[in-house]
Amino acid sequence: MSEGGPGKWVIAGTVMIGNIMAVLDSSIVNVALPEMAGNLGATIEEITWVVTGYILANVLVMPVVGMLSARFGRKRLYLAATALFTMASMGCGLAGSLSAMVACRALQGLAGGVLITVPQAILRESFPPAEQGVAMGVYGMGVVLAPAIGPTLGGWLTDQYSWPWVFYINVPIGVLNLVMVQRLIEDPPYLERNRAPIDVTGLGFMIVGLGALQLMLEEGERNDWFESGFIVRLAVLAAIGLVGFVWRELTTRRPAVDLSILGNVRFSAATFMGGIMGAGLSGVLFILPLFLQNLLGYTAMDSGLALMPRSLAMLVAMPLAGRLYNRAGPQLMVGVGLACIAWGYWDLADLTTDTGFWDLAWPQVWQGVGFSLLFAALSTSALAAVRRERMTAATGLYNVVRQVMGSIGIAVTATMLTHGQAAYHAILAEDMRPAAARRWLAMLTAAAGRTGADPLAAHQRALELLDGQVRTQATVLAYNHIFAFVAAAFVLVAPLTLLLPRSSGTERPDVAVD
Repeated sequence: MSEGGPGKWVIAGTVMIGNIMAVLDSSIVNVALPEMAGNLGATIEEITWVVTGYILANVLVMPVVGMLSARFGRKRLYLAATALFTMASMGCGLAGSLSAMVACRALQGLAGGVLITVPQAILRESFPPAEQGVAMGVYGMGVVLAPAIGPTLGGWLTDQYSWPWVFYINVPIGVLNLVMVQRLIEDPPYLERNRAPIDVTGLGFMIVGLGALQLMLEEGERNDWFESGFIVRLAVLAAIGLVGFVWRELTTRRPAVDLSILGNVRFSAATFMGGIMGAGLSGVLFILPLFLQNLLGYTAMDSGLALMPRSLAMLVAMPLAGRLYNRAGPQLMVGVGLACIAWGYWDLADLTTDTGFWDLAWPQVWQGVGFSLLFAALSTSALAAVRRERMTAATGLYNVVRQVMGSIGIAVTATMLTHGQAAYHAILAEDMRPAAARRWLAMLTAAAGRTGADPLAAHQRALELLDGQVRTQATVLAYNHIFAFVAAAFVLVAPLTLLLPRSSGTERPDVAVD
């Protein structure tokens, strides 16, 4: 930050506008999908490409942000991404067909990947060494809070206006951000421009590998995973592409993606733990609304409000976590954060159909505190291990791992829910006591008979009601099993904390070695 230039908080506010806008769009459309499908003449399965196209484009652009920044200049790249995101948002709102919508969402995703990644590097440079934790706390408020707020805001906009407004809302914000970035953001002098030939082979491998992996994760549950030839082919393509990508980038003189950064143990450990954090948060944000709506009968808006305690806890705890970093150090903060998250998920592993608001609220508060401590400590510690010239490339790798692991978390929890429902249904049906079952059937048959049904129809209805009760309890057990599994995952990753430094030291990206 130059003498007499804009202050650190002005710069932070400027870049976080674009960041929040891009992160928010990963989840704001979810509740509008049914209405969108009706207007565009698409099936529910087809309309999910509105979400898939955005996330897929995000994943593909994040690793190459460092290369694009070096080639075109970081400010120019950020301005171009903001303009593209704004125009694509307008295109999404005006789209009259599914193909047009998906194309505009893909463009949004490409621009959004830049808007999510670049601000992290700019924040690291804008705050002094003693306030690097604060910088990452500010960044975390956008990256972690926005996806949780998205469904609630999207539901309100759809109910009050119509689904195009979940996109139109970006237009004035994008224009404002363009003006602010043009006036307030400058490239630091140490960022050298690099116009070396692009590693087309490496980029090709990356597109095939990451693209096939992301599609496999998005479509796997819907296609019964490896029972489907389509998913098997995607898995083979992903394996070939990713192996080829890693080999190419580690052997070529001018890689498109600098994977050598992962040779730093501190950066790699923090990045992997950040990926586990993304998987746990995304997976539970995916299944908890399903529990609230399908089993407790909540509306979309009510389920969004029921998820607010986690967001409110993060809103309070994230800035405090950033300030705490220099005093507590990464090991202590990550350890306490993992304990809070594990306890919060374990507390959710005892849900029933009689679960009330406060039974859901307090576990989410623990999770919100834990995620705040974890995010601030991991992102600060990871990027402090990287020289500032490589900061933009490092933020791209850090964020793409978190994004891909988030998709893995959703895929794993969705699969566990489906298989868990079937497994627990079989167990409960087998363990049901014959005498108790007969009494239940007799009561239900008698009740159905009093409605005027003949004996055979009454008995059939009673069987269906009894099976429905068994299925409901099996579903509750499946959810509880998932929450216990996620809690265990955060406990098992705890030993990696030892690879982080005990104290923060002086976080100076200009002297970090990698």
